[in-house]
Order: sequence, then C-alpha cells, then structure tokens
Amino acid sequence: MTSILIVEDEDTYREALAFALQRDGYSVTEAADGETGLAQAMTGRFDLILLDLMLPGVSGMDICAAIRRHHDTPIIMVTAKDDVADRIVGLENGADDYMTKPYSYRELLARVRAVLRRREPSSAEDVDEVLEVGGLRLSVDRHEVRVDGQVVSMPLREFELLACLARNAGRVLTRSQLMERVWGTEDFHDTKTLDVHVKRLRSKIEQDPSAPQRLVTLRGVGYKLVAL
Repeated sequence: MTSILIVEDEDTYREALAFALQRDGYSVTEAADGETGLAQAMTGRFDLILLDLMLPGVSGMDICAAIRRHHDTPIIMVTAKDDVADRIVGLENGADDYMTKPYSYRELLARVRAVLRRREPSSAEDVDEVLEVGGLRLSVDRHEVRVDGQVVSMPLREFELLACLARNAGRVLTRSQLMERVWGTEDFHDTKTLDVHVKRLRSKIEQDPSAPQRLVTLRGVGYKLVAL
C-alpha cells in the first residue's frame, strides 16, 4: 500500500486530510510537530511527504532540506503562505510541489496521484530507458543519474527536467515548452519555478554552476543540454 507522511501541526487540517487519504486507499502516518516529522521522514520508508511550512520545533523548510540530503522522496509543501518568495525558497530546498491553504482536496489528491504515478516503475518486460549526454547518464526506470561516473541524488522534478533536456540534447527548448512537458497543466503562475529547478540542476551537474557549460541558457529563448 502506498504510504504517505503528513507533517502538519493544525489538527483540523491534518486529521481531515489523513481521513480522506485513508478513505482513498493510502496508508497514512501523522506528525504534529517538526521534530517528530523530521524523525519519521528520515526513515525513508514513505512514498510521499505532505509537509507544512510553519511548524513548531523544526520548520518545514529545514525538514525539506534535511530530507533532500539523504532521500529523493517526493515532497509536496502544504502551507498558508502564498508569497512567491516562500514558494521559491521551498522549491530551492527540494520541494516537488507547493499548495496553499485553503486548498481543494480534489486538487491535492490529483497532484498526489500525479507525483506517485511518475514514480511508478515500468513493468519488468520494459527495457530501461537510458539517456547519455557526454558525462551524464540517466537510467529513467531506476531514477538514477550519474555525473562523470558518480551517482547523484536527484528529486523527482529535477530528474524529469533533466530527462526532458537529455531527450532533446543539443536542441533549444523554450521556457514554455519545458514548463508544459515537465509540469503539464499545473499552474505555478510564473516561470520562476523553472529557474529554481535549473539552478538546482546546475549545482549537481556543473563543475562551476556560476559558469554552466552543460546546461546553457540562450537569453530570451530557453535552455539546452550539451555534451562536454
């Protein structure tokens, strides 16, 4: 059974969300404060984490950053803060998605299912898709990235963005093309989300992220991935 960790200090939101998700067939674990949530999240046994931003003890931002140092478990931040800067900071710390309260449960469930669907392994009969661009090697079904032979941990959205670029290596993809192919119909209001993920990718695949050579920008057009 798919397991979800809810880290939320507001009892009303947490209990209602846990009940609804259990009704829809998920195994749910609850944490009402940051310290408990962090301890549970670090076990790495969950398929998805729904994480509040404002928590007593340890903040959601700190929890997200700590998880990302060890695990690539998908994280959806659920918070009352709707400021663009907060959303960007959350994404920079490794969140895969961001929803604000009050939210529609149906929309949240759709996003949960979309994230989990992208993490589902292909059937055993399928051949693992492998993408190679210079010193980059992506094993799509195993969700594995090697940079110059070294395995690099990468959360879902970053991996999907890199895979999209790798499938079109040498070609320029516009910002709108990348947003549509990686985020689909999800509405993030602007393309700062893309900029954040490009920045995070560069920190992992470039020798000098401030002077990128693999993931390059064509000003006013978009991005392309090139082989070194």
